[in-house]
Amino acid sequence: MSHQNYILPFQIDHSNLRGRVVRVSTVLDEIITAHNYPKPVSHLVAESTTLSLALSSMLKFEGIFTLQAQGDGPVNMLVSDVTSPAIVRSCASFDTDRVEQARQQLAAMSVPETSQNHLAQYLGKGYLAFTIDRKGDEERYQGIVELSGASLVECVQEYFRQSEQIDTAFRMAVGQRDNQWFATAIMLQKMPEEEHQPLGNTHEDDWRRAMVLMQSASDDELLSDDLTSEDLLYRLFHQEGVRVYDSIQAEHQCRCDVERVKAVISALPDDDRDYIVKDGKIEMTCEFCSKLYRLDPQKI
Repeated sequence: MSHQNYILPFQIDHSNLRGRVVRVSTVLDEIITAHNYPKPVSHLVAESTTLSLALSSMLKFEGIFTLQAQGDGPVNMLVSDVTSPAIVRSCASFDTDRVEQARQQLAAMSVPETSQNHLAQYLGKGYLAFTIDRKGDEERYQGIVELSGASLVECVQEYFRQSEQIDTAFRMAVGQRDNQWFATAIMLQKMPEEEHQPLGNTHEDDWRRAMVLMQSASDDELLSDDLTSEDLLYRLFHQEGVRVYDSIQAEHQCRCDVERVKAVISALPDDDRDYIVKDGKIEMTCEFCSKLYRLDPQKI
């Protein structure tokens, strides 16, 4: 499997339809192997990472985009954040025993683990939050939607239906190829009508046709190492005409450092600080990258 970690913007000619193709491979491996998650949790982390990269690419300014799912299921929290332009990190919180029970239940029903059935089985009931922290701006934007449907993709699409003026749809596949995690997502958006454009059903027809074509992409096509994103887009939209723009390289990098850890510890009540001292040292592990920090409490 080659190293493919990028966001590729595209536009369908003679329409108001724009989109992104997100492909990530080694970025997912770096995130997942740092934690040694069970496979269902790894799958969900791969989904949230890929969706976060797609959604963050909509931002026209510097900042941090965060996608967080919180539920009452075996996986009680998923967090992925992207620092512009495309530096991502992700983590999950889960109950190991409950995850194994859910996995066994799916196996007993002969239900394959895919991006279409992870939501109800593993996340349960809860919410999905979208947070934007714009650089230099003290205020933050946040949108929330209920965890509903069968997948994270359905939740994201429901959020856009409820809260945004831009019709948005996704087609995503996540899996392992040659023991390496790989994911591809296509995000398609119908941009707002321009005032000088005549009224009619032309753009609505374009949207429906593009939706059908996008959903026709198979998982094998989306996860093929031999099919480039450009080839995939041409295969789907060549009759309409499609053009691509410069890609954005995606990277995995954590924002944790010693000073941030010290600041967190300094903000704790005295009793809590005393509780985490072991053998004269304070030990803290970053939830995102699993890096262990050992600090002298007398120097904080």
